[in-house]
Amino acid sequence: MGFIKRRGKLGSLHEASGARVALRAALPIGLLVVWYFLTLGRGDDPRVATPSGVIRAFGELWASGDLLIGTWVSLQHVLFSFVFAAVSGTAVGMLMGYFRAAEHWLGPLVHSLRPVAPYAWIPIAILWLGVGDAAAMFVITYAAFFPMIVNVTAGVQSINRNLIDAARVLGASQWMTLRRVVFPGALPGIMVGLRLAMGMAWIAVVAAELATGNAGGRGATGGLGQMMFIFYAYEINLNYIVVCIIVVALMALASDRITQGLQRRLAPWQGDGN
Repeated sequence: MGFIKRRGKLGSLHEASGARVALRAALPIGLLVVWYFLTLGRGDDPRVATPSGVIRAFGELWASGDLLIGTWVSLQHVLFSFVFAAVSGTAVGMLMGYFRAAEHWLGPLVHSLRPVAPYAWIPIAILWLGVGDAAAMFVITYAAFFPMIVNVTAGVQSINRNLIDAARVLGASQWMTLRRVVFPGALPGIMVGLRLAMGMAWIAVVAAELATGNAGGRGATGGLGQMMFIFYAYEINLNYIVVCIIVVALMALASDRITQGLQRRLAPWQGDGN
């Protein structure tokens, strides 16, 4: 009887899992069907993207190698910018959360710059760094920097001060207290910051590459954003633009799932945020 009950429970779990997969697949499939019927008979219009046209455009961009080059360039921009923003944002957030003097002096600057859109810095980035990778990564780093600071600061400030005081009474130095008490206690905030920063990096990458790559006329080597500008300004073919949008969306989704898995591993008590 116990074996039969266990098999019944396993069967129920498999059925529930299958139902969840079906529900997740229903929305994109439904959107594809709606998209197909809305664009039926309009495949010759370059201002309209059709499912078949997007598939054909994907094949052409893949065969030429432009899609792979553009995706690789954009991925490099995002990853390098994200790592720099994560490290520097964590350091500044730890300082602001732990030392009141640091929050007193840095807080007004951080909270006055944080609402400024990253794209407002594009002209300055081009003037300072020229066109190309450096200017694009400056804008992306700026976008990812502030979510790290805000969440890390909140994570540090949420730590029970009695734990910090107890560590100091037991003879722990400032560095040891930060490393053994503050950093682990702030880990949930750090993980939330990482996930938000990664999302902001992908949000900023297209605009950053579109502006800086356009000034340099770099094509696929300027990233997906520059490719989208070329397909809009010169070739006027929406199918190619939609291919780039889909690639950015899939890369952003994959990055989010990776940071989500890292969050489960390093801070399992926090959950996955869903």
